[in-house]
Amino acid sequence: MSRRRRQTGSEESSGNWLTTYADLVTLLFTFFVLLYTFSSIDAERFKEIAISLQMALTGQSGPTMFDEYPDGPIGPIIPSQDLPPEDQDNARFKETQDGIAILNEEIKRVYGIVQSFVEEEDLEAEVRLRMDRRGVIIDINESILFDPGMADLKDESKLLLDKLTKLISAFDNNIIIEGHTDTVPISKSKYPTNWELSAARATTVLRYFAEEKNIAPERLSAAGYGEYRPVAPNDTAENKAQNRRVNILIEVSLEGGDAVETSS
Repeated sequence: MSRRRRQTGSEESSGNWLTTYADLVTLLFTFFVLLYTFSSIDAERFKEIAISLQMALTGQSGPTMFDEYPDGPIGPIIPSQDLPPEDQDNARFKETQDGIAILNEEIKRVYGIVQSFVEEEDLEAEVRLRMDRRGVIIDINESILFDPGMADLKDESKLLLDKLTKLISAFDNNIIIEGHTDTVPISKSKYPTNWELSAARATTVLRYFAEEKNIAPERLSAAGYGEYRPVAPNDTAENKAQNRRVNILIEVSLEGGDAVETSS
């Protein structure tokens, strides 16, 4: 009899561990399901699941982590917006392309305003207009503004700059004055190289706008590029004349200023 009882007790003990194991597997399964759902449910839904799980495990409801951390212990849980890497790249590419398209349209709009002004003021013979990724560029030939090798404004050039002042004042955009030369080395000049000459000319024009025409100095900057940013090959006298110039760049950006009405 005692032998049979010992065998029955052994059988009951061997059955208990299986029940415990099944409970453990169930809990692990529930835990991993919760981990998975963290990325796809909102905070309110997660709170409901946490309360239900607590009741199932303890048989009673009570305080949860949401009572101390309303938005969860590490901040609010938001619906997952994760995208596959290729979709993320496509989204970023689309945003970039949209920004470029908007910027190009703004540059074209500013170009149209500048072109209309040049035509109204009959300045086609004195300036040339261009666009690039930075904005709208007004090219002024060196011979209109300066004597060869010099950086002092000609008196007659101030009439052109006075007209362009009205245009510059019509925008809130920043203005960059850029000096350029051809490849001919400096000779008989106080400037040792084309670098210094181009920078001095740009600064002279900048100072005229700021000091004589009261353009806000914080909008203005100057740069000298010497011979290193030509618009034509330096292989003919005509091309070299094109490269000897001062640019007035109206910078255009998505945060840039708007055009306002010009006054005569």
